[in-house]
Amino acid sequence: MLEFHWQDLIFLLAAGFIGAFIDAAVGGGGLITLPAFMTTGIPTPFALGSNKLASSIGAVSSFFTFAREGKVDRKILKMMPLSFFGSAAGACIASLMQEHLLRYIVVIALVCVALYTYHKKDWGGVNTLETMTRSLAVGIAVMAWCLGMYDGFFGPGTGSFLIFGFLYFGYNFVTAAGNTKALNLASNLGGLVAFLLLGRVYLAYALPMGLVEIAGAHLGAKIAIKKGVGYIRTLYLIVTVVLIGKQVYDLFLK
Repeated sequence: MLEFHWQDLIFLLAAGFIGAFIDAAVGGGGLITLPAFMTTGIPTPFALGSNKLASSIGAVSSFFTFAREGKVDRKILKMMPLSFFGSAAGACIASLMQEHLLRYIVVIALVCVALYTYHKKDWGGVNTLETMTRSLAVGIAVMAWCLGMYDGFFGPGTGSFLIFGFLYFGYNFVTAAGNTKALNLASNLGGLVAFLLLGRVYLAYALPMGLVEIAGAHLGAKIAIKKGVGYIRTLYLIVTVVLIGKQVYDLFLK
């Protein structure tokens, strides 16, 4: 039986607001919210499942904020089922993957993403995508499935990789962030369904934290849209560098 402590809930509410604020713009909120759950002492499977529920609630808020401002390509909405089922599959096969090896791959990929984005300073200012060709749609569909599966069984850096992918396909930073929220919402929900079926969600912590994340996600998305490319690009680089540091720490120093 999991124990409930008010001080832990108050701590989680603060962490949820901050994490959702960051996650709404560029992803990476899990760097704050998942460790926060783990510090409460609940078993790791419950920390993962509870974080997924809270993150899913916050993701709904940020997605609709971007969508109302017209910063989500409607064609991307058709890709959401791929992220959903990919994440559900990833969550189910998590026990079969070698997480340690995967961390090395993630660190290398994140370093490449950060360096490329830093040196290409004019990237992401305007949309260069003119039309959704068949090959482009296939490319985005593959990305939606693969990163959805990755989010289901591991997770760190999913938002960074999605934004990078949408930038590569020709979207600007703000629309790339909006599209990312669509696919990330779907992958969150897919993983959440798996965790719920496995009974790995502690509702007493996850639901209140999720409600607070609605406010954090809404504020983060509104500021990202208002501030535009420069703000998102800077925050994107900061979060990506922190992600790299976190993964390196877990691999070599922990």
